[in-house]
Amino acid sequence: MIGLPVSGGTIEGRARVILDSAQADLEAGDILVTAYADPSRSPLFVAIAGLVTEVRGMMTHGSVIAREDGLPAVVGVADATRLILDGQRIRVHGSDGYVEILL
Repeated sequence: MIGLPVSGGTIEGRARVILDSAQADLEAGDILVTAYADPSRSPLFVAIAGLVTEVRGMMTHGSVIAREDGLPAVVGVADATRLILDGQRIRVHGSDGYVEILL
């Protein structure tokens, strides 16, 4: 799945598809997959190792925080929260702007 590369690096891990921050159950090393990452979701960044969002933009909150925290991140991935299943293993290529679903 192709998106916009916003924070370099490559990470492989468990996808956690989060649509409601109140329902988030993240463990260290998880990759947050969400429609958007606004300031209310900042506490989720403590445990994650990577980020995938559907909203596109170099200056979105998620993009900026990912760069500040050194987390590989790809944004603007169309339908990421529908195509990536919660708990699935994925690889985020933050430098090249794509996400792989691993079998």
